[in-house]
Amino acid sequence: MTARPYVLLSAAMSVDGYLDDTSPERLLLSNAADFDRVDQVRAESDAILIGANTMRRDNPRLLVTSDERRAQRVADDKPAYPLKVTVTRTGDLAANLKFWHHGGDKLVFTIDSTVEKVRATLGDLADVVSVGPDLNWDLVLDELGRRGVKRLMVEGGGTIHTQLMAQNLADEVHLAVAPLLVGQADAPKFLGAADYPGGSTSRMRLLEARAIGDVVLLRYAPKERG
Repeated sequence: MTARPYVLLSAAMSVDGYLDDTSPERLLLSNAADFDRVDQVRAESDAILIGANTMRRDNPRLLVTSDERRAQRVADDKPAYPLKVTVTRTGDLAANLKFWHHGGDKLVFTIDSTVEKVRATLGDLADVVSVGPDLNWDLVLDELGRRGVKRLMVEGGGTIHTQLMAQNLADEVHLAVAPLLVGQADAPKFLGAADYPGGSTSRMRLLEARAIGDVVLLRYAPKERG
């Protein structure tokens, strides 16, 4: 059986747990040093995944920006850019989003009822795979493993993070906590309500706590609960 990838969830959030505010412009939570750290984690990953909502809201390119890190990937016999992956139930993906037009290969996971819609929209911009009548994360990870993805970096959004944490599929979490308070009920949060493994008293193992300027990086091992 092909091994599934190591799943790393990565997010920057405010002290009160928000990924963004409700303004039209993206709220920059990290600082320059932490953005560089994230670039290194991307460079160490075989694939980077975001949800379709995040793609529509933020319109990211989702790249390894460092020339040196891309060159090192090539020297290590890897593509210059990690595989870029998204998941969508609705199939509402515009072909003009930056995600499709920068970096290397792209992969879309969707469901049976929308797979042809996504293929018609994207054409040869991405490989499109259905995982059945509903989104099944076990099948997503199995397919990524079959494609040689050993390390998967998940950059959101909150719905994706919540699903993977609730299904006990995340091996590691990186949280960059910014010294900001958002306080807006409609703003996106890192995690939503869910039936998390072990319940509210189950403590994850802390792997690292480190100050990066005015941001604090917290690394946890979600599967190692006490």
